[in-house]
Amino acid sequence: WGRQPMDGADAPQPARSGSGVTACSTSTAQGRMNGGANASNNAAAAMEERFADVCKRKLVLDESTTRQAMQLFKETKIILLSSMSSLGSGSPEEIERSWCACVLYCVSKLGNAGKAKEDRGITLRQILRAFDLKIVDFFKEMPQFCIKVGFILTGLYGSDWEKRLELQELQANLVHLCSLGRHYRRAYQELFLLNDGKPANNSSELNVQQASEYYDFGWLLFLVLRNQASSAVKNLLTSTTELVSVLAVLIIHIPVRLRNFSIEDSSCFAKKSDKGVNLIASLCERYLTSEDELSKALQKTNILIKDILKKKPCSDVSECQQGSLSFIDPEGLTFFKNFLEEDSLKSSLQVLEKEYVNGLDTKGELDARMFANEEDSLLGSGSLSGGALKLPGTKRKYDDVMASPTKSTASRAPMSPPRFCPSPNGNSFCNSKMAPFTPVSTAMTTAKWLRSAISPLPSKPSGELLRFFSACDKDVTDDITCRAAIILGAIFTGSSFGERMCTSLRNTSGMDAIWTEQRKMEALKLYYRVLESMCRAESQILSGSNLTSLLSNERFHRCMIACSAELVLATHKTVTMMFPAVLEKTGITAFDLSKVIESFVRHEDSLPRELKRHLNSLEERLLESMAWEKGSSMYNSLIVARPTLSAEINRLGLLAEPMPSLDAIAVHHDISLGGLPPLPFHKQPDKDEVRSPKRACTERRNVLVDNSFRSPVKDVIKSKFLPPLQSAFASPTRPNPAAGGETCAETGIGVFLSKITKLAAIRIKCLCERLQLSQQILERVYSLVQQIISQQTALFFNRHIDQIILCCIYGVAKISQLALTFKEIIFSYRKQSQCKPQVFRSVYVNWPSRSRSGKIGEDHVDIITFYNEVFIPTVKPLLVDLGPGTSPNRNNEPKSGGDGSPISRISSAV
Repeated sequence: WGRQPMDGADAPQPARSGSGVTACSTSTAQGRMNGGANASNNAAAAMEERFADVCKRKLVLDESTTRQAMQLFKETKIILLSSMSSLGSGSPEEIERSWCACVLYCVSKLGNAGKAKEDRGITLRQILRAFDLKIVDFFKEMPQFCIKVGFILTGLYGSDWEKRLELQELQANLVHLCSLGRHYRRAYQELFLLNDGKPANNSSELNVQQASEYYDFGWLLFLVLRNQASSAVKNLLTSTTELVSVLAVLIIHIPVRLRNFSIEDSSCFAKKSDKGVNLIASLCERYLTSEDELSKALQKTNILIKDILKKKPCSDVSECQQGSLSFIDPEGLTFFKNFLEEDSLKSSLQVLEKEYVNGLDTKGELDARMFANEEDSLLGSGSLSGGALKLPGTKRKYDDVMASPTKSTASRAPMSPPRFCPSPNGNSFCNSKMAPFTPVSTAMTTAKWLRSAISPLPSKPSGELLRFFSACDKDVTDDITCRAAIILGAIFTGSSFGERMCTSLRNTSGMDAIWTEQRKMEALKLYYRVLESMCRAESQILSGSNLTSLLSNERFHRCMIACSAELVLATHKTVTMMFPAVLEKTGITAFDLSKVIESFVRHEDSLPRELKRHLNSLEERLLESMAWEKGSSMYNSLIVARPTLSAEINRLGLLAEPMPSLDAIAVHHDISLGGLPPLPFHKQPDKDEVRSPKRACTERRNVLVDNSFRSPVKDVIKSKFLPPLQSAFASPTRPNPAAGGETCAETGIGVFLSKITKLAAIRIKCLCERLQLSQQILERVYSLVQQIISQQTALFFNRHIDQIILCCIYGVAKISQLALTFKEIIFSYRKQSQCKPQVFRSVYVNWPSRSRSGKIGEDHVDIITFYNEVFIPTVKPLLVDLGPGTSPNRNNEPKSGGDGSPISRISSAV
C-alpha cells in the first residue's frame, strides 16, 4: 500500500502540561500525519488509485460493481482521511485497508439488488483476502464505518440500508461456525484416531494438516447439510444437532481400526438394548440433544448422502453388522456399504466440495471450510462477542472468546457440564476429565431445560392463573390471551427472520414454519409460568387476589412477553432476531424492559444460570447506553421527575412515541387469531407508527400521561400502598403513595439512576485498578460520576456511560496533577470485557448554534474532541471543587479504602 505504520507517539494526545484540565487540540497530530493540505490531496489520490487497482486486478469486478465501489469510495474518502487521526484506530495503512474492505462489502450487499444470485458480485471471503484482513479486524472496523458514513449510505441505497446489510446476522453466523468448528474438532479427536490409525504427537492440539480425509469429509458433509436443511432459520441448536447426526454417520462408516474407543466395552455408550448399543440415544445423552430432533436430522443426512453422493443403503442389515455396526443396534440407522472406502471417500469429497462451493458462490457467504482449520489465515485471534473485540493472544483462537454475540462478563463462569464417564480402558473418549465449557455445550444445556421444564407445560393459563384474571375488576382473560397471541405472532413470524425466511415459508416443505411455531409455544408457556409466579407474590403483598392494576397494564405484559421470547431466542441462538429485535416487535423500549428483568429472574427458580447471565448482560446493555438512546421511554419519566431537563430533552427530540396499539400490530403483521375472541383494543394508529415505535417526538404534547395503559392508582384504592412492580409501570405523573408523595416517575428514575451509579462504580473500580491508580483517585472519580448523574444528567443523553467514565478518569488525573495520558486510559479500557471501539471513537454531540467548533447540529466525534468541547465546559466547576489534592503517586500512595468510602461500600455490596 506504500505507507509506513504510524508510530504510537503520533496518536492524538491531550496536553500533559498546564494547570488546567483542558485537553489540547488534535490538529498537531493531524498535521504530522497528513503533511499539510497538498500532502493530504496527494494521499487521497494515491488511495483512490490503490483502491481502483484492487477492484480491477485482484477482484476483477464487473463494470457496474466497480462504478458503484468507486462512487462510494470517492464520497467517503474525506471521512477516511479524517479517520487517520482517530485515537486507537491503528496505522494509516491498516485504516485504509479496513475502510476499502468496508466500502466493497457495502457495495456487494447493497448495490446488487435485482441481480440474479449468480451475478451478485464478490463474497466477503474474497474481500478479506484482497485486503489481507482478518475476520475480527473487519468486524472491529465495520460498525465504526457505518456510523461515519451512514448518511452517505442512506443517500445512495435508502434508509433501510442497515437492515439490508445484515451485518449482525453475518457476525452471529460466523460466531456459530467458530463454535461449531471447535466442537467438531474436539468430538472427532475424542472419537477417532488421526493419520490412518497413528495418534498425533500432541494429542491435546489437533493439527488439521495431519488429520485424515475422514475429518474433512465429516465437516464438508455438515456444511452441505447445514446449507440445505432449514437454512432460513439458522441457529446454533439445530446446527449442533445436524453436526451430531454427522458424527453418527462417521461412527458407523469409518473403519473400526480408526476408532478411539471400543464400543462393546465402552460405558460412554450407555444406552443399550438386547440388540446392542442404541447409538442415537447414547449420542443424545452425551451431547444433550433431543432424540426426536436427532432422528430427524439423521434422516436428512441420509437423504443427502443418497441424493447428492448417489450412495445406496445396504439392504442386508445382518451383513453390515459384521463390520462397523458390530455391537450396535441398527434400529433407526442407515448403513451405506463401502461408503467410506478409500476410492469412494475421495470421489465423495470431490462431490461435496463442488456442492458446497456452488452454494457458497450463490449465497455470497464466507467460506465456512476454514472453521475446521484453526490455522487459516483469515481467522486471526480475538472475539466477535457483542461487538466488543478482545485480543487475548493467538494460542486460544477458538476458545470461549469466540462466544455468543450476547455473552456477558459473567458468562465466563461455567454451567453444569455434559456428563463424562470414567473409562475402563483409558481411552480419550471416556476420560474422566471434565469437558471444556463451550458455547455449544452451554447452549445444549439450556435447551435441555427448555425441553424438560417448559415444553411439557400447557399452552393455556393454569387454573390458578385464570382465577387471578377473573378476580380483577373486569375479567381480563380474553385481553391477556389475545395480547399474547398478537405479540408472539409479531415476534415469531416470517418477516422477523428476514427475506430468506419469507421465501423459505413459501418455497419449502414448511420446516421453518414448524420451527417458529414451536418457539412461539415455548415463549407462551414460559410467559404464563412466570406471570403466575408473579401474581402469587403480588397477591401476598396486597393480601388479596385483585391485581387489576398490574394485570390490566399493557406495557407490563408486553415486557413480560418480550422477556420470555428473548430467552427462547437466546437459548436457540438464532442468527436473526437477536436482541434488541424483540423491542421493536413488541413496541416497547429498553427502559421498559429493564423494569421486569430482575422480577422475571426472581420468579423463575428453574432458570439456568446461563440464561440468568444472559438477562444480566441485557440489563447492563440497557443501563450503559440503550436506555439513554433517542426515543427511550426513560425520557418520558425523566421530564416529569426532573422538569429542569425538559428544555434539553425537547431540543434533542428524545421523547418516545406512545406504544403502537395491538390491533395495529396484528394488521401490520397479518396475524390471524383463529378461535380467539375479537380484538378488544383501541383504534389502530398509522402503519408508520407501528414500524417505528421509537421514533422521537419533537414536541411535548400529552406524552407525559401515556394513555396506552391504565393508571393503577384508582384500581388499588383498597390498598394503602402501590407495590413496586405496579408503580414501576404506572403513568409517570401519578403519585406513588408508597414513596411519600413522589410521582411514579420520580420513584422509577431514582431506581434507574441508582442502578446506573452501581454499574459505574463497578467499572470505575475495575479500570482504576488496571491503571494502578490510588484509592484516593478512585474515590474522586466515583464522586465526580455521582455528581454528574445527579447534577448534569444531560451529559448522558444519547451516550454510553463508559464515555463519561473515561473522561472523568482523565479529568481527575489532570486536576490531581497526575501524569496519565488519554492514550494510557484507552489502552487499559481496551482490556475491559465490555469495551467497544466506538465508545471512544464515536461520541454523540449536538452542537448548539453558538459552539466553539463552528458546527451546528448532530455529529459524532472522537472522545478527545468530546472531552475538550463538551465535557470540560459542563463539568469544570465540579472538577475544580475536587481540588488538586496532594499530587498522588500512581503506585506508591497507600490504598486507604476505609469503611466510610462510598466506593468501598458499593464494591462490598456487589
